[in-house]
Amino acid sequence: MMSKDFFLKRYWKMLTTPAGKISMGVILAFGFVAGIIFWGGFNTGMEKTNTEEFCISCHEMEDNVFEEYKATIHYNNRSGVRAVCSDCHVPKEWTPKLVRKIQASKELWGKMTGKIDTHEKFVAHRREMAEREWARMKANDSQECRNCHNFDYMDFSEQSARAMESHTKAFLGTDKMLPTGETCIDCHKGIAHELPNMHGIEGW
Repeated sequence: MMSKDFFLKRYWKMLTTPAGKISMGVILAFGFVAGIIFWGGFNTGMEKTNTEEFCISCHEMEDNVFEEYKATIHYNNRSGVRAVCSDCHVPKEWTPKLVRKIQASKELWGKMTGKIDTHEKFVAHRREMAEREWARMKANDSQECRNCHNFDYMDFSEQSARAMESHTKAFLGTDKMLPTGETCIDCHKGIAHELPNMHGIEGW
């Protein structure tokens, strides 16, 4: 029966014996370092694309939705807490974030083809873009809203009667949704950007 020392010596020999011109140990070490560099660079790039500066680097965003957003409470408020684009539009969890980034890469095609390169074109496509984002937020139970807004810490007495009623129902509901299946985005469309033509949308 072969001893443990035999296997250790054999493994060490494999790592240190030149295979052609380079040993297996050097190859593994190089792969390990390269992996760290790639992973670090990938994550740095991901975070760079989450900055406000990156989001408004094209005039389609800077001249339209960013100008609207600057007039809202999410941009300027008494507490000084500001939500940037990614806080509302990019999930914080790794897998959903990666999926969202892949989806967002399609927007580059719109940029390249000039689909919304003027204000008039942007307005014409606003409802299509808004409905796609509302559907995404509805599907994840408005997770990005609830990353900052927590029913447990709301002072309902400071809210309007309508808001207090809806938030109380949501607080008592399943998984923070209203008993009707509604979630934050159902009531708060237009909270940070102008609404498109809402004709035909129930409740508007």
